[in-house]
Amino acid sequence: MSSPDAPQFNPPPSDTEPQPSASITADSFPPPTFAPEAPAPKSAESPVWTGWDVLQIAFLTIVTLIFLQLVLILSANRFVYRHSSFRVVSQKPMLALLSEFLAYIAVAIYMVALVEGKYHVGFWQAIRWNWPGGAAVKRLGLGVMMVGLDLLGRFLPMPRSVPFDQFFARPTDAYLTTAFAVTLGPLMEELFFRGFLYPVLARRMGVVLGVIFTALPFGLLHLVQYGYAWGAVLVIFLVGVVLTAIRAVTGSVAASFLAHVGYNATLMMLTAAATGGFRHMDRLGLWLAYR
Repeated sequence: MSSPDAPQFNPPPSDTEPQPSASITADSFPPPTFAPEAPAPKSAESPVWTGWDVLQIAFLTIVTLIFLQLVLILSANRFVYRHSSFRVVSQKPMLALLSEFLAYIAVAIYMVALVEGKYHVGFWQAIRWNWPGGAAVKRLGLGVMMVGLDLLGRFLPMPRSVPFDQFFARPTDAYLTTAFAVTLGPLMEELFFRGFLYPVLARRMGVVLGVIFTALPFGLLHLVQYGYAWGAVLVIFLVGVVLTAIRAVTGSVAASFLAHVGYNATLMMLTAAATGGFRHMDRLGLWLAYR
């Protein structure tokens, strides 16, 4: 037995002995972290403008064109063709070309103001002009080859006389029409259809439907010119499909513009060759029958 006065020996606590633990609560575990979701892949077409902007451009074009035509016809009837009826003056190709030229200039200014003023983006960059450089000649060549689509006219009910023929009634009108058809005409059509309309449709519908529904109004645009002949409009629709496909594949409005110029220029040169420089338009019907 030990003496009560003897010192007590208490060994140090062993590392293996359990230690008192703190109470475990929900705050002891950090909240789980999740990796952020990958953003959904963006469409290849992401224009800064909306479908409403495209509709506004279309509306402005129609209203401006009608207004300018009316003003020019009334002015010409009042000061130039005083002894002609309003109906006769309204059929003057030069007045129609002038009104279309002025309307296109006004619409082009609005397009630039819309993109650069409202959305603060460079115009040519926003519409994907993207000049093809060394491939420009190839794009023109595609337009020349597109004339082969007109061979479908041999199997479709194509009219021999359409309202558009009045633009070739005189050599002067024919040459002015040709100049317009290879410059401002295709430029504005490409800016609107392939520059503004197609990207909006492709973003919403996808490439295939975007191509089709861009070519459809492009074909219908020429309905009046060709006397509501569905065969002629069908050919123009197919031309629109090819032009929009070029825009979709190359990502370049300039590429579709060059193809458009090549197509129009080839048609005009063939017509000029068949009619002796637009001097014998009576031969046009024979050429149309055998093209």
